[in-house]
Amino acid sequence: MNKETGYRTFQILLVEDNPGDVLFTQEAFSEGKLLHKLHVVEDGVKAMEFLRREGEYADAVRPDIILLDLNIPRKNGHEVLAEIRADEKLKRIPVLILTTSRDHEDILKSYDLRANCYISKPVDLDKFLSVVNFIEDFWFRLRVRS
Repeated sequence: MNKETGYRTFQILLVEDNPGDVLFTQEAFSEGKLLHKLHVVEDGVKAMEFLRREGEYADAVRPDIILLDLNIPRKNGHEVLAEIRADEKLKRIPVLILTTSRDHEDILKSYDLRANCYISKPVDLDKFLSVVNFIEDFWFRLRVRS
C-alpha cells in the first residue's frame, strides 16, 4: 500500500529476454496511471525461481500478474505457464502472454495451458502504449484503498 496515496502498488512480473521490449514495457507502464512495481527476469528458469522464491529471489513478492513472453531461453513460455498452472501456490496468478508470435498453434497451446490472455506485441511504441493501457484498464481497474 502506498502511504502517500492510499492506493495499492501492484506487483508485475515481466518475463522477457529482449532488452528493447523490456524498455518498451517499462516506458509504457511509467506513462500509465497504475501504481506498480515491475520486476523483470530474462528466462524461464529465473521466472520459476522468482515465483517460487528460490535462490536470489528468496525475498521476491508474489506478483499480481505475470506478463510472459513465449520465446525465452532455458525454459520457454509454454513450459513456464504449464509449471505455474500445476503449482497450487501459483495457479491463480493471472498470466498474460505478451509475445511477438502470431502463430495459431502458439495461441491455441497458450489457451490450452490456461493463459488468461494472449496479446501479440506491437513493434511501434504508440501501439505498445495502447496495449499497456488495455492491460491497466482491464486487469487493474479496481484500486484497493486502505
